[in-house]
Amino acid sequence: MSSAATPDAPPPAETRPPRRRRWGFIKLLLILILLGAIAAGGAGYWGWQKFKEPGPLAEDTTVVIPKGAGLARIAGVLADAGVIEYDWLFKIVVKILKQDQALKAGEFAIPAHVSMQGAMEILIAGVTVSHKVTVPEGLTSWEIVQLLNAVEDLEGDAITEIPPEGTLLPETYFFERGDTREVLLGRMKAAHGAALAKLWEGRDQNLPFDDQQEWVTLASIVEKETGLASERPLVASVYVNRLRKGMLLQSDPTVIYGITGGKGPLGHGLTRKELDTPTPYNTYTNPGLPAGPIANPGFASLEAVVHPAESKYLYFVADGSGGHAFAETLAEHNKNVQKWREIEKQKKQGN
Repeated sequence: MSSAATPDAPPPAETRPPRRRRWGFIKLLLILILLGAIAAGGAGYWGWQKFKEPGPLAEDTTVVIPKGAGLARIAGVLADAGVIEYDWLFKIVVKILKQDQALKAGEFAIPAHVSMQGAMEILIAGVTVSHKVTVPEGLTSWEIVQLLNAVEDLEGDAITEIPPEGTLLPETYFFERGDTREVLLGRMKAAHGAALAKLWEGRDQNLPFDDQQEWVTLASIVEKETGLASERPLVASVYVNRLRKGMLLQSDPTVIYGITGGKGPLGHGLTRKELDTPTPYNTYTNPGLPAGPIANPGFASLEAVVHPAESKYLYFVADGSGGHAFAETLAEHNKNVQKWREIEKQKKQGN
């Protein structure tokens, strides 16, 4: 039998590390672990304080978070805008808080000196900046398209197809960045349809038109004839009375539309030749309503035509104050016309 030590036998004493040396190594390891924990805790405290303290943004601004942007891109956008100083810290804390999927896209108003926490909460709330575009009453569809194409905050390609006349409702529309021109145009069409549905059901009886197209056509004439809300029912009554009597409407704006097609102003006063030249829209040469609407009437004009004032007026002319003088007879109307001509003459002499 061999005299060599068996595998399970302890190594000779001289080959084992001294007990004191092993304890020193353990203490060093524990110290390092403790220092690491202290450092980690300190770093965490520093990071959390930085996350909550006021940020570097000197004045209010807006930032646009693109659709589909991830946490890294969002942090980059905020850093580039000067909202946050440490994009890496923003990413870490938002990730730890498990809010990275709650951040929303859009255009946001960011107040000066907002903290990283405040910026995160703004993006989570998702309350975006609202823009608006005001479409004046009485614009033609061509003019409305030009207006929308010129709005820089709307996105998408320029509108090239002009909607039918009288199918859009002039109004102030609010939208968010990212909305397209086509979307806003669709909202105008929907608003027009809703207005017609609301007003048509409660219309007065025995009106001298049979369908909504004729109603909108007459409303567009009223819209172009007066800019005073108080006058619209009276102007509507004049045309309703004329239609009932079978008289020519003799509306200058219809003649102008027949010449321009709604693509901008005429650029000069109507001539006798233009008044006498037949077009589908010339109400001096054609009886009844013109071929179709000559503009997009607003809600008030649509309402005035289905609820016209009770009157016997058949004529009106400008009175020099921004309104009109109304008359029941041609003789009275001619006197009002003469007064208007005197006012025009005085204005020219004053210039």
